[in-house]
Amino acid sequence: MTSLSSSRRRALVVGLGVSGIATAIGLRRIGWEPVIVERAPGRRSGGYFVVLFGAGQAAARRLGILDAIPDRSSPSGITYTVDRAGVRKPGMGFGDLPVSPRMMLRGDVERAAFAALPHDMEIRYATTPTRIEQDASGVEVTLEHDGGSVTERFDLVVGADGLRSAVRRLVFGPHDRYLHRLGYMIAATILPGPVGGLSPHEGASLLEPGRAMWVFPFADHPPTVLFSYRTDDVDAEFTGRPAEQVRAAYGPQPTGRLLGEALDALDAADDFLFDSVEQPRMDAWSHGRVVLVGDSAWCPGLYSAMGISAGLAGADLLGSMLHRHPGDIRGALRAWEAQLRPHMTYYQANGVEQRYFVTPGSRRQIALRPVLARSLRFPVIGNALRSLRSSSKSIRERELDIAHAG
Repeated sequence: MTSLSSSRRRALVVGLGVSGIATAIGLRRIGWEPVIVERAPGRRSGGYFVVLFGAGQAAARRLGILDAIPDRSSPSGITYTVDRAGVRKPGMGFGDLPVSPRMMLRGDVERAAFAALPHDMEIRYATTPTRIEQDASGVEVTLEHDGGSVTERFDLVVGADGLRSAVRRLVFGPHDRYLHRLGYMIAATILPGPVGGLSPHEGASLLEPGRAMWVFPFADHPPTVLFSYRTDDVDAEFTGRPAEQVRAAYGPQPTGRLLGEALDALDAADDFLFDSVEQPRMDAWSHGRVVLVGDSAWCPGLYSAMGISAGLAGADLLGSMLHRHPGDIRGALRAWEAQLRPHMTYYQANGVEQRYFVTPGSRRQIALRPVLARSLRFPVIGNALRSLRSSSKSIRERELDIAHAG
């Protein structure tokens, strides 16, 4: 085992996803030397449909990546509700919200953020932390790569390694202590083209009790599909091929054209998402000099549509708080969490509440969708967006104060 040390102010960022890259950009901006480690052997730039709301756009602008993130919103797009017989009715999609969020793929955000990293940023692939120990002056981390290991010392460790974070497990405890299952599975992939007779700019939702399918169109890219269904046994869903598990969840009735073509596309896809819907529930996101960001800490969940926006805003604010509290990492982390937690708690609650809008639980909820849509337009979605605008403004004002202080 090799042991390395350094007197420089260094941070270890675990995870090369959007939150991890954004954190590294923010840390370098305030004079730190981040080192990024990623367990995968290379970048994972794929992804599915995401939405970037106001707070995420403001954070992306401060990080210098907003102009590189495309807006793939389809200006002429329309969303239908479609049943298995192919009967269409007017529906509601993200383009119908009373704001103008950017619609894109997760990979769009990842590429924009990665391109903004300094060329001398140290990135180590196929590398995972296996031990994290800290004292008053730093954090000692053992990193494993290609069967060997190295131990290094850092001033700060940031866990940006997703819902099942290795950093959270090593420092805070096992996953089952913190992860709260909502009882749903999701699958998503990029479609080769329009399905079910839809035009390139038409979206659709197929809604049945406890299961749903959504097709999201883009202005300049093939559509993506999302499957979401309720389950009483999450563990059992991981025992077979994902495409077969999804197909079984939508059986045994005949699929009809739209659902059938979407299931066939998932079955043939090389790149897809298949996972359970879970949220971390934690009393604190930091312990000493170790902090969790993004899905590792709060993961509002797919149903909130706030994952990317929350990840960027949290990463950006972390750098700002560390800059505001030089020499006091623990104080900076406490201030960061105090500012951020009320918003993330709200987004998590919204993610739980809106699961029935994405995946109705009963025929009654399907029948009441017009009423639910109106309520989402005004009190639920409206309050969330007002909170976002308030959050975005307050973060922007703090950023200006920091800039003037520097």
